[in-house]
Amino acid sequence: MSVNLLQNIVTTLSELEDSGKIKRLVQEALSQGIPVAQIVEAGLRKGLDAIGKKYEHGEYFLSELLFGAALMNDAFEILEPHLKLAGVENKGTIVLGTVRGDMHDIGKNIFGMFAKAAGFDVHDLGVDVEPACFIEKLKETEAEILALSALLTTTRQEMKTIIDQLSHAGIRVKVRVMVGGNAVTKDFAKEIGADYAAIDAVEGVEMCKRWMMEK
Repeated sequence: MSVNLLQNIVTTLSELEDSGKIKRLVQEALSQGIPVAQIVEAGLRKGLDAIGKKYEHGEYFLSELLFGAALMNDAFEILEPHLKLAGVENKGTIVLGTVRGDMHDIGKNIFGMFAKAAGFDVHDLGVDVEPACFIEKLKETEAEILALSALLTTTRQEMKTIIDQLSHAGIRVKVRVMVGGNAVTKDFAKEIGADYAAIDAVEGVEMCKRWMMEK
């Protein structure tokens, strides 16, 4: 029964069915005593992986990714109180935000939800974030990864400012820096000294997983 229920969660999420159904299934799984880690790993993550594959193959587009992230958010609202109690393994810590002067957050939000679903502890600082706020949060959380987003070409230089400040604060060697957003290219990432430029949320989360496996 539990296998069928978990598969139902995978299908419901990957087929982007309604929020009410995914919530009911997650609640039912909890009430049946299925471990939270199993619901996350064998249900939600598998469903999310399926969404990611469909996106990579051109079956889904940005709007579907966004809706998938919203469904994950709904599921996590129910699961979150149980996650720490269940001791679900933390893959690593990410500080995330859109740089100063930029108010765009769709791509950032999708990445944040995918990263959370992949087992990362995500600290989302929001939009229009001052460089000092990133530095402060990295020191506070001892996060291994900093993920920066910029949609506007006029704001992407903020990313270099932040990377420079990481060096001045003496923590650049401890932190991997990922940049993303429409304003960002692979060449630009190299130019400013970032570790990686993610074309989309799926690619970004995969790289974060790889970094953590190298540790």
